[in-house]
Amino acid sequence: MLDFKKILSSIADIGQSLLGKKFSKNRDLKSLLSLCDDLISYKGTASGIAIAREISEIYKILDTDQKLSFFKEINKKYKPNLNNIDNAIKKFTIEKSKNNLDRLGDEIEGRRQELIRRLNMAPNGTSILVSMREDLLNFIKQNPDLKDFDQDIRHLFKSWFNPGFLRLERITWNTKAAVLEKIIKYEKVHKIRDMNDLKRRLDEDRRFYAYFHPVLTNEPLIFVQVAFGKGLGRSIQELLKPSSGTMSTSNTATFYSISNCQEGLMRVTLGNFLIKRVVYEIQNDCPNIKCFGTLSPLPGFRKWCLALTEEKLKSILNDFDTKKLEFLKNDNFNNLSEKIEEQKNSIKKLVVHYLLKEKINKKPLNQVSRFHLGNGASIEDVIINGNTTDYGYKESFGIMVNYIYNLDKLEKIHEDYINHKKISYSDKIKKYV
Repeated sequence: MLDFKKILSSIADIGQSLLGKKFSKNRDLKSLLSLCDDLISYKGTASGIAIAREISEIYKILDTDQKLSFFKEINKKYKPNLNNIDNAIKKFTIEKSKNNLDRLGDEIEGRRQELIRRLNMAPNGTSILVSMREDLLNFIKQNPDLKDFDQDIRHLFKSWFNPGFLRLERITWNTKAAVLEKIIKYEKVHKIRDMNDLKRRLDEDRRFYAYFHPVLTNEPLIFVQVAFGKGLGRSIQELLKPSSGTMSTSNTATFYSISNCQEGLMRVTLGNFLIKRVVYEIQNDCPNIKCFGTLSPLPGFRKWCLALTEEKLKSILNDFDTKKLEFLKNDNFNNLSEKIEEQKNSIKKLVVHYLLKEKINKKPLNQVSRFHLGNGASIEDVIINGNTTDYGYKESFGIMVNYIYNLDKLEKIHEDYINHKKISYSDKIKKYV
């Protein structure tokens, strides 16, 4: 089998010889920006690969402030030129030719995307760009002017990481040890303590799938964990218990963890395709599984709840005696499960309001809810004490949510949500609206 990384590295070495340069003499920010100019201007493949490799090597040794300066300079230097766009529009208006249309498109795009494409020529270029975007995302909060740069990278990533290019693999105990170790590392919500814990999640009544990209060897991009049983799972602690040998009587698949492994691929929407693909795989392998749903976290609910004013809390709960919920403000989680169970009706009403009424850009405030509703799911139930770990209490007072994927209604629910912002929910939820 051909080793494309070695081939690219050899071409890069040839490129350096052809150019007669030893880039490594200067490995500072100024040299890096100069190399980016060279990369944009060179046409030859060998020289382009050599320059792209040198840029990636220099970038790796920059400190945080230098990386920020690099992004700011690239963002400003290669952004679309408004005067050039105006001129291209005038020329196209006078003569609507294919050449003028192409020129207009090039001017609108600017040169940032072309720089990103050429950086991808370096050996391990895709991996390096994913790492670069992770750094960029860390800067954007304090530097909103970099959002356009990120949008260019994300635009290209959506093509490069199109599910048609990805490989879905079922993770089993026979999967490479290097992959299993990374899965333990990347699972952050329902942490995998050790190999024995992982082995339980790969058992006969479980399924574990991950997406891989051909050029990122042994690097899972995103993975999903599934538990089989009778009805939807209603407790993470129950799902992670040793096998009860119920595979033969199982009729439901509960998706209980979806983990993005690469921060640099955030908002590239891989999860949307993963769930639908996994449903297809399970239907083929396990014909007794007829129902599909989730046991999902409710990140941010506790923070939202504790920030409510007394007036808003009373308006949601219809003048309920809010003093009964004072215990929620306590950071001590001892006996919290019993207290939440006692006040479950009022707490469920708060959760339902949060899921249905609290919006950002006309979509649910909660990102997990946005994800599942956008996939065509319905809110099935609010689960009290679904995650009784400290993490579960810190995130959402231990509350979780069942979403149901009714396969014969997916498209209709999805279209209603996308086109009319209509949220689908069950009769169990309706009583709290």
